[in-house]
Amino acid sequence: MQRDVMNYDVLIVGAGPSGLAAAIRLKQLANEAGKTLSVCVLEKAAEVGAHILSGAVIDPVALNELIPDWHEKDAPLKTPVQHDEFLIMRESGSWSIPHWLMPPLMSNQGNYIASLGELCRWLAEQAELLEVEIYAGFAAQEMLYDEHDQVIGIITGDMGRDAAGEATAQFTPGIEIRAPYTLIAEGTRGSLTRELESHFDLRNNASPQKYGLGLKEVWRIPAEQHKAGLVQHSQGWPLDANTGGGSFIYHYGEQLVSIGFVVHLDYANPHLSPYDEFQRFKTHPEVQAMLKGGQRLSYGARAISEGGLQSWPELIFPGGALIGCCAGMVNVPRIKGSHNAMKSGMLAAEAAFAALNNQGDAGQSSPVDLLHAYPDALHDSWVWKDLHNVRNVKPLLSKFGTWGGTFLSAIEMWLASLNIALPWTLKHNKADHDCIRPAAEMPVINYPKPDGVYSFDKLHSISLSNIAHDANQPCHLQLLDKTIPINVNLAKYGAPEQRYCPAGVYEIVYNQQSSYLQINAQNCIHCKTCDIKDPLQNIVWVPPEGGNGPVYSGM
Repeated sequence: MQRDVMNYDVLIVGAGPSGLAAAIRLKQLANEAGKTLSVCVLEKAAEVGAHILSGAVIDPVALNELIPDWHEKDAPLKTPVQHDEFLIMRESGSWSIPHWLMPPLMSNQGNYIASLGELCRWLAEQAELLEVEIYAGFAAQEMLYDEHDQVIGIITGDMGRDAAGEATAQFTPGIEIRAPYTLIAEGTRGSLTRELESHFDLRNNASPQKYGLGLKEVWRIPAEQHKAGLVQHSQGWPLDANTGGGSFIYHYGEQLVSIGFVVHLDYANPHLSPYDEFQRFKTHPEVQAMLKGGQRLSYGARAISEGGLQSWPELIFPGGALIGCCAGMVNVPRIKGSHNAMKSGMLAAEAAFAALNNQGDAGQSSPVDLLHAYPDALHDSWVWKDLHNVRNVKPLLSKFGTWGGTFLSAIEMWLASLNIALPWTLKHNKADHDCIRPAAEMPVINYPKPDGVYSFDKLHSISLSNIAHDANQPCHLQLLDKTIPINVNLAKYGAPEQRYCPAGVYEIVYNQQSSYLQINAQNCIHCKTCDIKDPLQNIVWVPPEGGNGPVYSGM
């Protein structure tokens, strides 16, 4: 197919924290050196920030380095953390762990409660002021390789194909965007990352990546119940001791509260529904007292990379690098990773800029140098220290459960605060999809019916996600084998896709002739849980037509 071609010096896929930080840093370096450098950022959402979802308590350490005068430039970090609480929840009450017992790295002093989507919009404005070209609504569909098996860019998805994949009257072919270096910043469980990991065997020396599913709502609550700057985390009810996860509640802005729940996706019980655990959490008396009289404004969900350092793939490949959360930059006990993601983007930018200078006039047809300076710099940075200090937390939680794992993790984090590093790094033994057990071996979970005041059904919730999917386009949720959903998933595991999906995408339809899996792709909020948790890895998520998906506001 004849395609248009665009050429840049550096291509960045994804306008999240890491991608935008990389773009800004590249332009800063070029300006300091008095050089011209063309930088392109592609974003699959209709606008920057529309697919961004995070808690979010933001550590500004990377922003301080990238844009030291961000205060003066009116960055949307307006609510400093004033008070930390960590609760152990019981069904009808809770008790608080004294702050002095918490490892120092768990403190949020100096951090800000904000919307990560709004921060990304602001970062995009700063990038555009530096003449970075940002194209929203263009999904990178596949990688481009040259005769040296080197990445030379990407191809964006075609527009205007119907559900059968045939070109309609509105058909427009995707374009080739080429660059000597391509930085992949597409976030957790990205489709291009998956392709690159397979193509270049990037995961050969890594533990399986581990994931959590984060669900979030934003509420506006009465003034008398709002405590600006309060950060509250919890473990315990409604999850059992063998299921990892917990809640977050952040008070910020004009009577706003971010309330959410994270469920680690290595759970065993196929009857478990992360969405319904979150809704049940909100029926706790203390949570109800906070939300009483409030208004729910938005809802969304997103997978989180939780594997840590031992799950990092090789971060570089011929012609580019993985940055941000597609590599896995989340500090699990701190429940934050945007600062690490931004710094990884900045360091990759510095490595790419130096490599382009060294390349000189060799031209784009010649092999470029691997960006070895990037992982080397990352290893010497505060990102490595941040993640190295907590590298065993997730394995301990997986092995010893919530309470044993938390106790042992706290000891290790306290030792790290005293600069005592234990000499071992625990590995992850199983991928999350391998942890699920047959339905007959696990207890059925009966969730309460949503009350419509504090808890809601999935369809009511996704109506707040502003989803826009053209119904007449190829389904972006692909089954490798169409017999598996009924013959294996339903027969052995009770069709867990109906429950792990937080948006009602998957539905078993029963009729007199036969049962089948119905995929309601128009409900998809791009959380990627199906791609992660499907027992036989039979569901593959790929980007839909550019611009489609949720349009999150203030998430």
